[in-house]
Amino acid sequence: MNDNDKYCAALVREVDRDRYLAALFAPADRRGALFSLYAFDIEISRIRDLAREPMPGEIRLQWWREVLEGGRAGEAAANPAAASLLATLARYRLATAKLVEAVEAHRFDVYDEPMPTLAAFQSYASNTAGAIFDLATRILGVTSEENAIEAGQARTIANVIALLPRHAARRQLFLPLDMLRQYGVEPDDVFAMRATPELRAVLAEFRLRARRHLTRLAEVSAEIPQKVWPAFLPLAPLRPWLNAMERTKYQPFQAPELPAWRGQWRIWRAAKSLERIGR
Repeated sequence: MNDNDKYCAALVREVDRDRYLAALFAPADRRGALFSLYAFDIEISRIRDLAREPMPGEIRLQWWREVLEGGRAGEAAANPAAASLLATLARYRLATAKLVEAVEAHRFDVYDEPMPTLAAFQSYASNTAGAIFDLATRILGVTSEENAIEAGQARTIANVIALLPRHAARRQLFLPLDMLRQYGVEPDDVFAMRATPELRAVLAEFRLRARRHLTRLAEVSAEIPQKVWPAFLPLAPLRPWLNAMERTKYQPFQAPELPAWRGQWRIWRAAKSLERIGR
């Protein structure tokens, strides 16, 4: 890997250990490309954490959009994550449309408007995490768009559950309003971090949906070419993590932590049999 790819690898290793470990199961000549894709995802996913006001967030997202569309060549060359990503797109002849859509979808993150419906949430998940899974499979040599969408739904649900305290503290609402209304949950209950029975019911349905996506991936795992398995391996630790939330002592605003060794073990086992991501 060149220096730009190494920068991306270090960023992924620091921020998303599961993706880093999963990428190590890919062929050595594809890892740099995967790291560049994951580093891009990290950069646009954490913009709200770095830019607390909408305008700086919008500016940063617009910068990434212009880079993807061929602008800001000098600035992109000086940014290791951008330079590595552009090299990956060129090397594997990947269209930028999906990444531009991901940037646009993440504009939701910089504002405090609530997620209106479950359908809107599913579209957000497909255009963000789903797009990253899809391009990862393309880098590994086989398009698997339908499975990438399933994977993106599961990952996005898990992220929303894990980040619920952070989102609540800054009055962001990724839980769909129509689901909250169905169970009689007020947004202020979430913002006040009140673990009401109704909110627990919403989260239980969310977890059920995530498990269903993992199960569907497991059911078709025999049809997924083995060479693209590394794209889906980051999902391997999710099942036991979701299951831990079914315990009576579970607190919605304190997501359980899966020991690092167990996550690594789950990824290693799934690398032997992808079906295990659904177990």
